[in-house]
Amino acid sequence: MAVPKRKTSKTRRDTRRAHDAIKFTAAVERCPNCAEWKERHHVCMACGSYRGRQIFEIEEV
Repeated sequence: MAVPKRKTSKTRRDTRRAHDAIKFTAAVERCPNCAEWKERHHVCMACGSYRGRQIFEIEEV
């Protein structure tokens, strides 16, 4: 049975757990074309534009 030879220090333990407190927050902003929320550096799924250019047409259903 594997047993640690020495006690893990608080510093080593807390350093390992440091990333656990970081929460993912997606960077979102308003589309300048249609004012819908979109992720940064992504094509707007509401209107199909990116950086002032029309990338694809949105089909109306």
